[in-house]
Amino acid sequence: MTDIVVPALGESITEATVAKWYKKPGDAVEQDEPLVELETDKVAVEVNAPTAGVLGALQVNEGETVQVGAVIGSIGKGDGAAPAPKAEARPEPKPESRPAPKAEAARPAPPAVPAPPAPEAAAEEAVSMAPSAARMVEEARLDPAKIEGTGRGGRITKGDVLKHMEAPSATAPAAPAPAAPQPAARPAAPPRQPGEREERVQMTRLRRTIATRLKEAQNTAAMLTTFNEVDMSALIGMRNEYRDLFEKKHGVRLGFMSFFAKACVMALHEIPSVNAEVDGDAIIYKNHYDIGVAVSAPGGLVVPVIRDVDALGLAGIEKAIGEMAAKARDGKLALADLQGGTFTISNGGVFGSLMSTPILNPPQSGILGMHKVQDRPVAVDGQIVVRPMMYLALSYDHRIVDGREAVTFLVRVKECLEDPHRMLLDL
Repeated sequence: MTDIVVPALGESITEATVAKWYKKPGDAVEQDEPLVELETDKVAVEVNAPTAGVLGALQVNEGETVQVGAVIGSIGKGDGAAPAPKAEARPEPKPESRPAPKAEAARPAPPAVPAPPAPEAAAEEAVSMAPSAARMVEEARLDPAKIEGTGRGGRITKGDVLKHMEAPSATAPAAPAPAAPQPAARPAAPPRQPGEREERVQMTRLRRTIATRLKEAQNTAAMLTTFNEVDMSALIGMRNEYRDLFEKKHGVRLGFMSFFAKACVMALHEIPSVNAEVDGDAIIYKNHYDIGVAVSAPGGLVVPVIRDVDALGLAGIEKAIGEMAAKARDGKLALADLQGGTFTISNGGVFGSLMSTPILNPPQSGILGMHKVQDRPVAVDGQIVVRPMMYLALSYDHRIVDGREAVTFLVRVKECLEDPHRMLLDL
């Protein structure tokens, strides 16, 4: 038999939930064939068969929590026939009771051994006190072990207690005075029972983690948001002009996200505190630009990371974003795909959001929110014209990013997007 073991799931992850078994006991399995899906705090992980054979009995069911290194099943040799059910354990037949010989029946039972006294009783017996002395010790809450007895056999008398109380060392009682009675804590409210047209569904591990991290960001960071708007005319014009040629050469569509990622990297170069993080009473400045791109997956929002965006061209960024989005939809993201980001971009505009305040992705100190492109009247050179406009929102950690720096960052992003040639010329 070969054990099926929960593999190492990544740094700081010690447990997972069994989301789904792909096979049933008795099914034939091939080596490296997916057997079970485990849901961790961050991603879903498939565990493959370590060898070919027949799946034996399962140690855990769907929905149960397992620890890293735990055995969750086994694979045995065979042709796929269902394993024979285990024989139920039956109690061993007891030997027939026979009457004991008369000699043994007449033998008296051994005397019962008295139980040892409780520790409290033993302590009381160890210190002998006169009744009046015991009353004084109890009222004054003194430790009898610290009182020297002068009576017969070391018995503590009333005079011994008075002498001990007059000594300077006897100022503190043996036991603290009882605290003032506190109002009884209100018992936790039981879970609300769903109504006739309601359904109660337990959160998935991923959803619980998302909720915890978002609340952690609100509780930990001094989070503020600043807004600006960008005229998308130049960017839309460039995209329309070169879209077909770009797709023909690079095999990927030209979207807006690659321009925004490049613009953010240029702004991060100028305002490094937005690319930093707080670590205790220190600041860690990062000299690499790994941009997280928020993606909506079936299980919830995930943020895969595009590495070294400053070293990629627009085509490389678009390809990397497309690959991560596909992996998120298919549940194929690995832990390494979600770790190490320095800054995040969230595009709520694809869902029609006009304006929002994005929440930080800890421990990062900045996140840019993109929104819907909408035609709006604006003043240009003293004339009212209609332009495609987008609101931008930068949420930042005010502990290390000042308001001036946040506004400057957003203005630099705006300038790069309204005049894309600035990114080509590194201006």
